[in-house]
Amino acid sequence: MDVSDLLTETYDRLPDLVRAAVDGLTPQQLCRAPGEGANPVGWLVWHLTRVQDHHVADLLDAEQIWMSGDWAGRFGLTADPHNTGYGHTPAQVAEVRPESAQALIDYYEAVSARTGTFLAGLRPADLDRVVDESWDPPVTLGVRLVSIADDDLQHAGQAAYVRGLVEAD
Repeated sequence: MDVSDLLTETYDRLPDLVRAAVDGLTPQQLCRAPGEGANPVGWLVWHLTRVQDHHVADLLDAEQIWMSGDWAGRFGLTADPHNTGYGHTPAQVAEVRPESAQALIDYYEAVSARTGTFLAGLRPADLDRVVDESWDPPVTLGVRLVSIADDDLQHAGQAAYVRGLVEAD
């Protein structure tokens, strides 16, 4: 298996995890936190999608999908390319209000399609390219792609867990 196939296999698992976490939930369920200060399913899936969109757009030197169309409006937000959820306060978490589970699925699928196209063209040597020199050691493309996948997979698991808590209420 080559590196492009390996990364594609990893990232191709996420759309099903996203769908399983949100499909069939009402907007109210998507926004219900399981406890004070905890993140709701809708925020978790929005955040994992924003992280992937933000980071992959940066790798491509392209505009984020979030900034095109009415993605932000479908979440009750304004289109801010810097708003990925990092460091959100509970009040900011509560501002993320997906209009539906389908809005989360649609946004993730748009981001995932672009990521898939990017991954399909990678060669092993590409992974050694430094993409962020602000870290010590500098971050390579390979490390960044693993970091994105790691973050997204963790949040998808959290969203699935929170879904179970919300449905039990």
